[in-house]
Amino acid sequence: MIPEELERQVWQAKKEGAAPFLVCATSGTTVLGAFDPLDEIADVCERHGLWLHVDASWGGSALMSRKHRKLLHGIHRADSVAWNPHKMLMAGIQCCAFLVKDKSDLLKKCYSAKASYLFQQDKFYDVSYDTGDKSIQCSRRPDAFKFWMTWKALGTLGLEEKVNRALALSRYLVEEIKKREGFKLLMEPEYANVCFWYIPPSLREMEEGPEFWAKLHLVAPAIKERMVKKGSLMLGYQPHRGKVNFFRQVLISPQVRREDMDFLLDEIDLLGRDM
Repeated sequence: MIPEELERQVWQAKKEGAAPFLVCATSGTTVLGAFDPLDEIADVCERHGLWLHVDASWGGSALMSRKHRKLLHGIHRADSVAWNPHKMLMAGIQCCAFLVKDKSDLLKKCYSAKASYLFQQDKFYDVSYDTGDKSIQCSRRPDAFKFWMTWKALGTLGLEEKVNRALALSRYLVEEIKKREGFKLLMEPEYANVCFWYIPPSLREMEEGPEFWAKLHLVAPAIKERMVKKGSLMLGYQPHRGKVNFFRQVLISPQVRREDMDFLLDEIDLLGRDM
């Protein structure tokens, strides 16, 4: 998100008689792993009295790392945040959190069904602990307990190491891609999403025009088919905003090693070198 463009759009909406009230920023987009500049966006929201929500479902776990938490600089200024510890931190699926600064019992006002057969108000303990009445999923499993158990088992340093290791392996893969003929990064990654093309020998001398991109669009699906039939890898691919099909390697598991990254690139080259 471009903060200056956000400001312009807010003024435009007001000029047209609309009443903007909410801005949704993202920390760790699904495909590219991109992070919005939260501090600058928060400035715009404060000027116009807008609620700032941050979707940190994927990238929020970077806060556990002293080295990488700068990616979310300014998140403390958000009014609400969504976060999924079951992603980068590998808590048991599913494990999601929705955090709000509001202290007026906002979630209960929005979601409470006031079911007298479930949440009686005259109990002997503090009924604010009946969190089920603050959710549209009343009887869901307690996600907070899953994360508490993960944190208790691994400790803060253990969770930090998960994040640091994943991002270190991502960086290793990026540097290997840069060294190898036939591999091209879509962009320099900010997080653990490494997006790249494999350009087979038959296309390496071709000018990057419409015909080149049309042919390259067919490469990733063909290699993926060969991977599946061979049983060697399961690697995702997709197009994105005008970019033709590319591979997307997202690193999470602490069991992955540098040797696995080498195998990934070797196997893609092996399966695609005759194209």
